[in-house]
Amino acid sequence: MVRICAFVLSFVLLCAAGFASAEDGYRMWLRYDPLENTSLRNDYRAQLRHLVVDSESDTINAAVNELRMGLEGLLDRKLSERDSLARRGNLVIGTPENSALIASLDLSERLAQVGPEGFILEQTRINRRPATIVAAQTDVGVLYGTFHLLRLLQTGESIEGIQVSSAPKVQHRMVNHWDNLDRLVERGYAGLSLWDWGTLPNYKDPRYTDYARMNASIGINGAAINNVNADPRILSDQFLEKVAVLADVFRPYGIKMYLSINFDSPRAFGDLDTADPLDPGVRQWWKDRAAKVYEYIPDFGGFLVKADSEGQPGPHGYQRTHAEGANMLAEALEPFGGLVVWRAFVYDPEQEDRFREAYDEFMALDGKFNDNVILQIKNGPIDFQPREPFSPLFGGLEDTNIMLELQVTQEYFGFSYHLAYQGPLFEEVLQSDTYAKGEGSTVGKILGNEVFEYKHTGMAGVINPGTDRNWTGHPFVQSSWYVYGRMAWDYELTSEQIAQEWMRMTFSHDSRFLDPVGDIMAESREAGVNYRNPLGLTHLFAQGHHYGPAPWYAEADRLDWTAAYYHRASASGIGFDRTASGSNAVEQYHKPVRDLFADLDRVPEEFMLWFHHVDWDHKMASGRTLWEELVHKYYQGVEQVKTMQRQWDSVEGLIDQERFEHVKALLEIQLRDAIRWRDSSVTYFASVSGRVIPDEYPQPEHDLEYYKALERTFYVPDPWHPASRSRALN
Repeated sequence: MVRICAFVLSFVLLCAAGFASAEDGYRMWLRYDPLENTSLRNDYRAQLRHLVVDSESDTINAAVNELRMGLEGLLDRKLSERDSLARRGNLVIGTPENSALIASLDLSERLAQVGPEGFILEQTRINRRPATIVAAQTDVGVLYGTFHLLRLLQTGESIEGIQVSSAPKVQHRMVNHWDNLDRLVERGYAGLSLWDWGTLPNYKDPRYTDYARMNASIGINGAAINNVNADPRILSDQFLEKVAVLADVFRPYGIKMYLSINFDSPRAFGDLDTADPLDPGVRQWWKDRAAKVYEYIPDFGGFLVKADSEGQPGPHGYQRTHAEGANMLAEALEPFGGLVVWRAFVYDPEQEDRFREAYDEFMALDGKFNDNVILQIKNGPIDFQPREPFSPLFGGLEDTNIMLELQVTQEYFGFSYHLAYQGPLFEEVLQSDTYAKGEGSTVGKILGNEVFEYKHTGMAGVINPGTDRNWTGHPFVQSSWYVYGRMAWDYELTSEQIAQEWMRMTFSHDSRFLDPVGDIMAESREAGVNYRNPLGLTHLFAQGHHYGPAPWYAEADRLDWTAAYYHRASASGIGFDRTASGSNAVEQYHKPVRDLFADLDRVPEEFMLWFHHVDWDHKMASGRTLWEELVHKYYQGVEQVKTMQRQWDSVEGLIDQERFEHVKALLEIQLRDAIRWRDSSVTYFASVSGRVIPDEYPQPEHDLEYYKALERTFYVPDPWHPASRSRALN
């Protein structure tokens, strides 16, 4: 069957872009180079010779386009398209509504079980002829099944006799961008914004389609494309016309468009002199503006809102609650099926303990939000730190829709200069047991609606890719984007399992590569914690850019923007007392977790200083004192980076030299920075505690004033980077 589809041009441009250099990372995990395993390739060839498609739609065409690229690339053979079955080697894709062959299999009951986004991938017989099918209730389910089939081929899995039924465990699987309308990206470390507002709507960069492909391949179904510190102009006709073009590109890939909005927009547009959510004029303004948005984007997803946080306007400015503010927007969107995603990242400068703020603020409003409002909650109670205990709002809010917010962009993990696979961090929070309904009430199960009866749940990942050829700056930041999407689809997948997928799809199937690099990925997050914030320390970074260490930082416009506020180090001890004798933040958790965190003898040591102010001479599980253990962790973190370097050096020649050299150089930078973090921190804490660094460790080369000067002078890696010039926090 001869097909003329809208994606042919995209395919041609993708090939030209993807192969412009030897290997620059542009294709990320959708690399469709010929499989080196000849036997496996021949098996796939025999089973996937002919593509049988009965219908066309933008989404089905996207699936066909992907299969053509994928199968012809991986199998190094032209794929034939047919409108009827061949004797063997048939691949049939479709829904019962658009494929007579799929309809003949009577899959209705099984498809109902996987839902509108799920799919069935299996080998069966149709009209007595063997066939591999990708079947779903909807076209987007077919697309997800297509990507799953290609993933199996890319990772070398056998499809002989395959029987897979898969459905997403989480309903809304979003990515968030912190892109500004001037194309600078807050906490973006990979170039300018992807969205070239100057050439939109006239020119649709092929990169937009490739972005949609990457997200669809891991099951992402929503994208909020602008900064939560929102510019009101995003709702103007000028920008809505441009956003509509991006929505048109995303739509075939099952991705709904969301926009971050400024709560003060009615005033910013000059239409009203108030943004009071209970003012009838304000309510009508938002209804009219929502209707305008849907004129441009009929399937618009909804608004993402940061309100009453870090200077952003919100309902508190009018003595209204977050529920009143969110519900006003929800009423405007409700006729169109839109959602309000309301961030729970709020904290009061007068609050005794920032840890407590979001819980104390929102638990009092549980059940008061409209059904089309979702609270977006960061994984921990502070701010995307290298390690945090899970937010007690997970397990606390029983009658308010929620979603988990995770950070892929490495704001606190060394920007795009450090290797820090976030899979273990994501897994840690998703597998945390809240005990909300007894043992087993994990954060993941709550998001999967297995604990409470929410109307909406979701996950959001702050990804911040940019115009760098490899999208993310550091090649391994791609892995965190990938693992986020895979865990949003299925939170029971392990970070190790997903790392194996990503390595095989992105680099190589060679065990000589997979084994050492798998070790690097598994260890990298813990290494980053150890040389930055071991044993539950947190928020020790330099303000503004968040790149280097500044544990000495004690004076700011707000105390909770200082390091000293969190570590509370003195001659007698270190750590923040959040037990009943302190802020009592532990009371926000359900009893088994509360009792664990509150007991100094039982609290996991990685969370010890989150919840306790501990004497320097306190005995740790290792037999060391707290001071000795703290020093040991900082030095261990540096040694872990050295091990990562040796492991990476061992794979030279097993992958392309371009990416090998890039990562090698970045690991050298990471070691330099890890040493600075270590030496700055142990030198400072030694000065406060009156302790000395044990002789068994190499002594810092400089005094404390030298390390303080690094923060004030040349420490920022790129002083022109927007993250370096902005003191705004997200």
